[in-house]
Amino acid sequence: MFRATIQITLRPSILDPQGKAVAHAVASLGVAGVKDVRMGKHVEVTFDGLSEEQARGATEEICKKLLANPVMEDFRFNVERVA
Repeated sequence: MFRATIQITLRPSILDPQGKAVAHAVASLGVAGVKDVRMGKHVEVTFDGLSEEQARGATEEICKKLLANPVMEDFRFNVERVA
């Protein structure tokens, strides 16, 4: 069994209003030194009955076709064996 851990983030050229709102809230809490905040998505997918290579291929397909908007978002993932 394998688990894919996926991180989806806005491309650097895309404005992130949610990140700006969080940065403003952090500043209002009195936390100093925060220059920027970027928000994203964290997704975990567990595969059973697939090889590691198949799990990687399936994860890439899921990201490209469903989870990430290729115009605005980048994704990266890690696949690891789980018990």
